[in-house]
Amino acid sequence: MRIRPMTIEDYDEIYAMWQITTKRALDEADSREGIESYLSRNEGMSMVAVDGDEIVGTVLAGHDGRIGFIHHMAVRPDYRRKHIGQQLADAACRKISEAGIGKIQIYCYHDNTAGQEFWRSLGFERTENILFEKKPAQEG
Repeated sequence: MRIRPMTIEDYDEIYAMWQITTKRALDEADSREGIESYLSRNEGMSMVAVDGDEIVGTVLAGHDGRIGFIHHMAVRPDYRRKHIGQQLADAACRKISEAGIGKIQIYCYHDNTAGQEFWRSLGFERTENILFEKKPAQEG
């Protein structure tokens, strides 16, 4: 098992995995173009876990210059409980920290109790101060 930076060449494989692991979190920002743009703006921060030639875990990580963000933390169901998520999270947090960013926000659904427990085990705290997300207006 190894952790390495995600590249756009990984897109088809990671998107197929997300269809199983994080489908409800996917939207138009997760298109090939959207992910390619995200990866180029946050070079070397997003990671994949690879077993042989197969991607078995992902984490998207980046920052806006002040706050780090982690989303699409996902591990294939048949690879869970092997500390892969922890390795991915540690690598992403380290990259964000190396960029001089001291605060990280995690995207985790309110009803994802397993995810919340995972992040708590890594020292993150749940807050209630972020309430809404605004979608861009539709043209037309």
